[in-house]
Amino acid sequence: MKILVVEDEIQLQQTIVAFLVQEKMIVETASTFHEGIDKIISFDYDCILLDMMLPDGNGMDILRELRKMDKKTSVIILSAKDSVDDKVEGLLVGADDYLAKPFHFAELLSRIKVAMRKNAQHGEEIIQYKNIYLYPEDRRVVVDKDEIKFNRKEYDLLYYFMLRPEKVFQKTTLAESVWGDHIEMADNLDFIYSQIKNLRKKLKDAGADADLQAVYGVGYKLV
Repeated sequence: MKILVVEDEIQLQQTIVAFLVQEKMIVETASTFHEGIDKIISFDYDCILLDMMLPDGNGMDILRELRKMDKKTSVIILSAKDSVDDKVEGLLVGADDYLAKPFHFAELLSRIKVAMRKNAQHGEEIIQYKNIYLYPEDRRVVVDKDEIKFNRKEYDLLYYFMLRPEKVFQKTTLAESVWGDHIEMADNLDFIYSQIKNLRKKLKDAGADADLQAVYGVGYKLV
């Protein structure tokens, strides 16, 4: 999962990031309203953890902007304000959940997983394409009845493609989605080809009915 944490309390932000990274997630951050707006315009996320009270604006306006863009990203509001009116407003604007501060990280993780299943997986705990079955809870992949072993990045790539089969993705989009925005520091994106090559071989050897197809001059798609 690729998560954006919009939180101006730096110590809390860093603690959330450390926890989510430990849970094998790609995490990016924004500390202000304008940073948050720039991020949601420039990148796609699986889930956004959104603080309401930001130094230069209101998190609710970030949520409104996200929904105007018709992005289906899961949004969990994090707020010190725990009134019923605030919760109702957030849910009406388009948030998937509302978590009052302070909170336990185990609860935060469970809320993220529920929101992800609701939006990205349509309530299913298994993602299926052809004869490939992906189990997000324990990061397993099964082709027919045989489990296939992937390294972390191979799995993350396949997960990304499985949520969006038959859609073409540019190398830059794949890099940003799986490796995060720190990928901007990379000299080139040749490593994407290497990961795709390994992933294709493992799928073929396992007898998968799907393949990662190169679209010349554009990128790759799962077909």
